Amino acid sequence: MECLVHHVPMRDPGDVSAIFRLIDDGLISPEEIVAVFGKTEGNGCVNDFTRGYATAALSVALAKLLGIRADEVPSRVAMVMSGGTEGGLSPHFIVFAVRQREVTLEEAKSLAIGTAATQALLPEQIGRMPQVEATASAVREAVKRAAIADNSDVHWVQVKCPLLTKERIADAQSRGNTTATDDPYTSMALSRAAAALGVAVALGEVDSATLDERAIGRDFGLWSSCASASAGVELMYNEVIVLGNSSRWSSDNIIAHSVMRDAIDLPSLIDVLRGLDFTVAGQMDEIAARRIGAVLAKAEASRSGMIRGARHIMADDSDIQASRHARAFVGGMLAGVIGCTDLFVSGGAEHQGPEGGGPIAVIARRR
Repeated sequence: MECLVHHVPMRDPGDVSAIFRLIDDGLISPEEIVAVFGKTEGNGCVNDFTRGYATAALSVALAKLLGIRADEVPSRVAMVMSGGTEGGLSPHFIVFAVRQREVTLEEAKSLAIGTAATQALLPEQIGRMPQVEATASAVREAVKRAAIADNSDVHWVQVKCPLLTKERIADAQSRGNTTATDDPYTSMALSRAAAALGVAVALGEVDSATLDERAIGRDFGLWSSCASASAGVELMYNEVIVLGNSSRWSSDNIIAHSVMRDAIDLPSLIDVLRGLDFTVAGQMDEIAARRIGAVLAKAEASRSGMIRGARHIMADDSDIQASRHARAFVGGMLAGVIGCTDLFVSGGAEHQGPEGGGPIAVIARRR
């Protein structure tokens, strides 16, 4: 199999015309699309409806091409929309397509993709151990579907997870249950946290036998090196996309990752790029940048309020939420090296890399 990767711009959250151009130009067919990541220009918070808008627009468009109903598309195509393109980040889609291709024994490992989803979660399960366990099961299934033989070859696990609204909290209460929190914004962090710990459990980074609900969103010494979780109001289950390298796949694409120890850990990005055979000496030139299929990163405002001994005010700003600051800050750092701004930088990195840092991955074509 061959995993094709294209990143294309969007003029607004409902604009899927660039994906149609890929199809019209014969670069991919609708039947080959297995997953789509999107960075939309909303606030990335509870009421960011640009995520649902983009999902709906893409579902309607693909339904017409696939000859199915729009509500059937999510079962065919895994869609993860991440809100927030603060600073100079550019709204865009990353389209993953799978094409049948014969693999020879001599070929090196290539980019592999696998998708899976949990069952719908009840409001009272969000941010708690049932979400951790369900995510871990879905990750294992996605790794299996990607034909990745070793967890060390998994380089990115993207999870789209639900959040709590007041209506969902009331639903749980009407059935005599309590939720992990009664604050919708806090529920985003707890849902991301449970999803990330589920990834860590599945990949053997955290021992499930030592894990309980007291650790979720609290013990940040527990983390995954390649989990990226994004919470949204548009779904009630966890969507899981695993990206890695496998000898069962054949293409020019390969993925590598590292972990940023803080928001200005530029050497981690450089290590990833050099591992992909890029020569890094300042900002990448345009020819080199064309080899890059996607840059994926998590951004987090450190809870200590410090970055290498200097104070930051991301968590003290009452006008702009901290994760929005962090996306812009990390996005600017990465863009300065890559030389472009259509980067998939997601905020809120609970248990996703060390506290104040986060995983980073690059998909690129071989030289």
